[in-house]
Amino acid sequence: MFVRIPTREKPRLRWATPTVFALLWLAFIVWALLPDPEQRRLTLQWGALSGGWASPQAAWAALRDGSALRLVTALFLHADWAHLLGNLIFLLIFGLPAERVMGAWRLLLVFLGGGAVANLAAAVTIGEPDRLIIGASGAVSALIGAYLALFPSAKLGVVLPLGLFLQFVRAPAPLLIGIWALLQLLYTFIGPAFGAVAWSAHLAGFAFGAAYALLARRAIARRLRRRQGL
Repeated sequence: MFVRIPTREKPRLRWATPTVFALLWLAFIVWALLPDPEQRRLTLQWGALSGGWASPQAAWAALRDGSALRLVTALFLHADWAHLLGNLIFLLIFGLPAERVMGAWRLLLVFLGGGAVANLAAAVTIGEPDRLIIGASGAVSALIGAYLALFPSAKLGVVLPLGLFLQFVRAPAPLLIGIWALLQLLYTFIGPAFGAVAWSAHLAGFAFGAAYALLARRAIARRLRRRQGL
């Protein structure tokens, strides 16, 4: 009798989340090192603006002249350290396990596509024209939505500083999402420097990520079975 013994799978390198993390960090460092006038110019040049999407003609014009690309480039601009660090922390918490399941390219699609949809929602719903929209919160919301749709009862490992020691604990994903939502609520009052938090962007990003995960669930399941040799 011949018994098939599956070979031990080597852990695959997860490169998409670290790459996004590094790009967000690098973009902020470059921005922070610039003098104030240059910071303002760069932010206005690459950040997304509200208004200009109210009609099909305006939207088509934005696509033709390339200004629609701001919906993506705005993801890599942050107003301050608190704005950046909040997004980076939850990017790692949800991005790494989501990438392990979805794969690198799907994670990039969710991050960039969800972020662009989130910024578009903010640009449409903000009443005042020419309000600046920056930050990766909408993209991170998309990753959170995708992860929660795939693993609604999952628990995630978190390292907590307890006094002089670091303690590893496992926390329910909905609890961490609640903490993330609370941080976003705090940012409404203490940041970012260029305006209030666009909750419509977070909701749109979350919905995009959840919808994508549900639609791609079978493809993701097939990917996992192939990796396991089933």
